[in-house]
Amino acid sequence: MIYLDNASTTRVNEEVLNEMMPYFNQYYFNASSNHLDGLKTKKVIENARKLCAEIIQAESSEIIFTSGATESINYALKGFYEENFERGNHLITCKTEHKAVLKTCEYLETKGIEVTYLDVDSNGLIDLNELENSITPETALIAIMYANNETGVIQDIQLIGDIAKKHNLSFFCDATQAIGKVDIDVNELNIDMLCMSAHKINGPKGIGFLYVKNGLMLTPLIHGGSQENDNRGGTYNTPLIIGLGKACELAKRYIDKTAKVYKEIWETVLKFIEKTNNILIVGDLNQRLFNIINLKINNLDASVFVESSIEDENNIFSLKTA
Repeated sequence: MIYLDNASTTRVNEEVLNEMMPYFNQYYFNASSNHLDGLKTKKVIENARKLCAEIIQAESSEIIFTSGATESINYALKGFYEENFERGNHLITCKTEHKAVLKTCEYLETKGIEVTYLDVDSNGLIDLNELENSITPETALIAIMYANNETGVIQDIQLIGDIAKKHNLSFFCDATQAIGKVDIDVNELNIDMLCMSAHKINGPKGIGFLYVKNGLMLTPLIHGGSQENDNRGGTYNTPLIIGLGKACELAKRYIDKTAKVYKEIWETVLKFIEKTNNILIVGDLNQRLFNIINLKINNLDASVFVESSIEDENNIFSLKTA
């Protein structure tokens, strides 16, 4: 099988799986317990936190484990405005954000938050002048994703971070697709909050993290025990946290090799497309991830394409004539 859906989810790496397995049935102890085995487990979790921090050049104390990017997004946006409402009730985001952001913004609007949804141009990029002109005295937060999950287009995160810093605004960035594909330094980029999911980088599903810059306060989304410095209650999911840490370690270690492979595949696809007249690539050709390819095929009935794919599962490109 040729699998072409890695932007949606990836296979768990064997090294990641092997790292996780002992924590299901051998070292199954509760990391919040004060006995020796519990303390040893907590130490392993803190090492995983360190590995997560390193992939974005953050401090370990700035990493909060979550169930993944969707929870992190909800926590970041809801927690920010509940804790920092006095800073203003205006949020700036983009129309092409992931649904987790857009749906959360819709919810915030029911709570009195005004949201500006920026358009993108034909290349999938926001207008930075429009972004800056949208800032009002009530603006407190900018929420723009690093790389789009549908097109792979990368926004100019450096300049967005600079704009946020210039106007004393907080900047949240959904980096779920970008982690492991590009080098990220949250301090250099002036990012205050950032999220990701392990299953996008050959880690397990159901685990991710939210980076929150030291000093920025959020109201917890999940209340309970004192885990995560009272930021997220609930028993530590040790096996998945270990898997997340290992996935981050491997993604960081092989990031240059990964980028090279993706670039080679991208160039091969480009050469093929240049020979055709009815296939176009959606999104900017240079400011992008090279592992996501969004194609527009002219004169093709999508329903016919899907029907043909189902009827001939061994060759999804065997098309009927409409």
